Amino acid sequence: MAKYVFITGGVVSSLGKGITAASIGTLLKKRGFRVSIIKVDPYLNVDAGTMNPFQHGEVFVTDDGSETDLDLGHYERFIDESLGSENTITTGKIYSRVIEKERRGVYLGGTVQVIPHITNDIQDRLVAAGDGRDIVIVEIGGTVGDIEGLPFLEAIRQMSSRVGRENVMYCHVTLIPWLEAAKELKTKPTQHSVGELRRIGILPNLLICRTSHAMTEDMKNKIALFCTVPPEAVIEVMDEPTIYNVPMSLHRQSVDDLILKTFSEPRGEEPDLSDWIGIVDRFMNAPKTVEIALVGKYIQHKDAYLSVVEALYHAGISHNVKVKVRSVESTDVEEKGVDAMLSGVDGILIPGGFGNRGIEGKIATVRYAREKKLPLLGICLGMQMMVIEFARNVCHLAGAHSQEMDPATVHPVIHLMDEQVGIDKLGGTMRLGAYNCDLVPGTRAQIAYGTDKISERHRHRYEFNNTYKQRLEDAGLKVSGVCEGRDLVEIVELPEHPWFVGGQFHGELKSRPTRPHPLFKAFVGASIENK
Repeated sequence: MAKYVFITGGVVSSLGKGITAASIGTLLKKRGFRVSIIKVDPYLNVDAGTMNPFQHGEVFVTDDGSETDLDLGHYERFIDESLGSENTITTGKIYSRVIEKERRGVYLGGTVQVIPHITNDIQDRLVAAGDGRDIVIVEIGGTVGDIEGLPFLEAIRQMSSRVGRENVMYCHVTLIPWLEAAKELKTKPTQHSVGELRRIGILPNLLICRTSHAMTEDMKNKIALFCTVPPEAVIEVMDEPTIYNVPMSLHRQSVDDLILKTFSEPRGEEPDLSDWIGIVDRFMNAPKTVEIALVGKYIQHKDAYLSVVEALYHAGISHNVKVKVRSVESTDVEEKGVDAMLSGVDGILIPGGFGNRGIEGKIATVRYAREKKLPLLGICLGMQMMVIEFARNVCHLAGAHSQEMDPATVHPVIHLMDEQVGIDKLGGTMRLGAYNCDLVPGTRAQIAYGTDKISERHRHRYEFNNTYKQRLEDAGLKVSGVCEGRDLVEIVELPEHPWFVGGQFHGELKSRPTRPHPLFKAFVGASIENK
């Protein structure tokens, strides 16, 4: 039977529950346990697919096409495993299934209630996720006291009865704020947060205390006394220069030992963290810096391009350089000009996005990179802008316009996929998840990957219009990757350019700190050569 580590948060949001869950997963996997991680989001949305990136950050897409919270990206990067729909639970998913069962008469006319029907469905999903795993880590989104999170907290409280108290552990992430006026840390918010958790019947075994200043032993003892945990279970986590240092920080404080002791599991040998130590060392002490401009539409939200930025860092680590990201809003390119916004960068990356806002700024950025011979990597919408710019300024095609053109007037070089025509944008589906792609031998993309076949994750409803394929190739744009079994263009490049490659997929979603994505690695390498 699987054992469960439940991670809750208190006082304020954004304390790092996701990084905590991912780091614990790393340590337990390094000790030889089969680990999985689940993110519970109490919002009513069924998934993150329709949520505004300005509010929610990026949408992380899994191989099976699930649109999920960005924390699943942290999980995959830390434990180096692909996750899926079973690793994400939302209130929308739970209520949809329970209501559907009620409509079918599954409950035999009984009154359907939050307890036991909603809480039972939550537990059913958690138990199912434990099949074939030794330890399942479950992060509960939000903070203790949020009304929408109460059914989930009740469900994980009941899990101790369902699977046995010896198979359940509760970890609470909380804040120890520093009061500048008093020049001291305060433990009272943590005491109140743990008190709220205990009020609903959950007694935490482990406290992860986020703080900006080092805690004294007396302070840890005070927290232990008032929160009824052993002093060694009060863990201090200060801000780190890189999130990849968190597993080592937790290991130094014996968090993995505490978890295994709680589960009465043999601790075995110490985990080998040499690869993570090397990652942090190269990240912190790289002798050179390369500056990459990230020209996007949601720059104001720091998490909107989280996986893209992490993939750039991974590539930099592999080259032993520090990647400095210059965040550029594409509308600013339109208003202030490309020279003002992009002068001095070593490479340019154009990420994905939706809608017409900022499109002309991205197209101007492509032209700047093409004419200045700056390394350019386009992702999804970025790749489409590369095609449009080339068609407009090199081929002078009538269809070289942005996505929202009326197809009855002119056939654009980037158009709606056949299966998307006639579907309402808000209620329609997209091309989601992993698809195989065949690469053309000898191209930059094929050389970067080192293989002729790849699998990449997608999230889009527009595609390259094959009507223009021959004309664009005749003019010098090389199609270097095509979807397996379907004539859908996946990768384009300019062979005579130092690095001008665009992919219809989101390669950043499969990048790992120990295994950077091939296109990102090659792109950063080209940017280094361009310095």
